[in-house]
Amino acid sequence: MTQLRLPLGLPEPRDAEFLVSDANARAVQQLDRWGAWPVMAALLVGPRKSGRSLLARIFTAKTDGTMIDDAERVAEADIFHAWNEAQARRHPLLIIADTPPPLWSIRLPDLRSRMMATPVLTIDPPDDMLMGQLLARFFDRRLLVPAPDLIPWLVSRVERSYVALVRIADTLEDDAASRGTARLSIRAAKGTLENAGLLPRSEPEAFSETP
Repeated sequence: MTQLRLPLGLPEPRDAEFLVSDANARAVQQLDRWGAWPVMAALLVGPRKSGRSLLARIFTAKTDGTMIDDAERVAEADIFHAWNEAQARRHPLLIIADTPPPLWSIRLPDLRSRMMATPVLTIDPPDDMLMGQLLARFFDRRLLVPAPDLIPWLVSRVERSYVALVRIADTLEDDAASRGTARLSIRAAKGTLENAGLLPRSEPEAFSETP
């Protein structure tokens, strides 16, 4: 796993670091080759909390392009005009959505035809390596100190979802605050996440670490 570090003058340096793995590497490569797109626009499709908006901000800052986030919630006429303007200006437009057409239902015929001609860049659910990297980042930003074996233990058990990883970090942060410690153990995390519905309940396990 590598990190894509682009010195684009964004407010916080660490927020400009986009973690690249097999789950998103193809989308990153397609963004790097935007000059080869058949039109001056692309759809960036992926799960929420997958870093898609961050990746789009990095891209638009680098290329002097524009972006439309949460496109399903934007007026179709606005997307239509932005698509046409991107072609006229020859500056790329990145449209971010949960799903591509036809899963994303578009009523405006002219926009629908343009979207069908627009390449789709996909961010997949996180793989094991990316899950581990994201959990480590989330814990670090929350000033939490996980036991060495906690992150691998979580990766093998929790839902393969970006949203789930954020909720896990938030839940463990709240639990650590209630316990008055920044340290996270498997024993403590297991009970907390099971009670929160973020981890399937299982048979009791033997733990070697100190809670």
